[in-house]
Amino acid sequence: MLSVRIDYFKSKPVNIPKITILLDNGYHPEKLEFELKKVYPQIVNKIEFHLSPKPSKAHKEKEGKKGFVPVKARWAIKRTNSGMEKCKGLVENFERTLDRAATKVNLCFVRLMLKRLATG
Repeated sequence: MLSVRIDYFKSKPVNIPKITILLDNGYHPEKLEFELKKVYPQIVNKIEFHLSPKPSKAHKEKEGKKGFVPVKARWAIKRTNSGMEKCKGLVENFERTLDRAATKVNLCFVRLMLKRLATG
C-alpha cells in the first residue's frame, strides 16, 4: 500500500520532527521498521515505534477490574478510526489524487470534532 505512491513521498524533503507511533500489541515494530527501511530508508531514523503498555494483573486488581481492560491511548485511536469509517465518502469512493483524498480525510475529522463539541 505504501509503495504505490512512494515516489510522491520521496520527492518531498524529510524535514519532519521525530515521530513516535504507538502500536497495539498485535504489531511487531521490528518488522515494520524493516519493511519501511526497504521502501523509504531516509525516514526510518525519524520514526520510533512503541508498543502500547498492557495493564498488569496487579494493576487490574488494584483498580478492582477483571478481564479485558482497555488502554486509554489505544482506545482514543480506535474511536477516531471508527468515526472515520462512518464517513461514507471515505469508504465508498477512491480519489485519483492525493490532495483530494487528504481533503476528504480532513473534512471527516472536522465532522468528528464538531460532533464531539456538540455532545460535550
